[in-house]
Amino acid sequence: MSELNPYAKFLDGRPLEAILSATSHEIANKLQMIGPDKSIEQPSPGKWSPAEIVCHLADCEIAFAFRLRQTLAEDHHILQPFDQDKWATPYKGIAAKDALAAFTSLRSWNLKLIAKALPVSASKPVTHPERGTMTFQNIVETMAGHDLNHIAQLSRIAKPA
Repeated sequence: MSELNPYAKFLDGRPLEAILSATSHEIANKLQMIGPDKSIEQPSPGKWSPAEIVCHLADCEIAFAFRLRQTLAEDHHILQPFDQDKWATPYKGIAAKDALAAFTSLRSWNLKLIAKALPVSASKPVTHPERGTMTFQNIVETMAGHDLNHIAQLSRIAKPA
């Protein structure tokens, strides 16, 4: 079994809700620094462009939304993993601003659910086939670490050469 949150190393000690609430703004800031032309360029062969990273974040927000809700709604739920590279197939040509709008809307909705669910449901268990038994709280922690991982990628791309 791998660790419950493979993105835990990116967590920086801030409250999870603060990280999750700031992500849309952070992405928008990085995209502004990157600019629309560079947002469609791959930083290196085989790596996603900034626009594709934001598409990935929007897709992950859909997956996290379902996972959070299934965890709350069902006992002994088993999460469904997904292949991010297969999900990324249609990303080329989707504007970063459109992906950010989708992400922002979905994140806002998820934050409302998280605020209502925590702390009461923090320890509600769920099983991830690759990570083992985890909790609602672990999913929220994974979301925050995943955000910070991709914000760091966008930051590296945004740095002047």
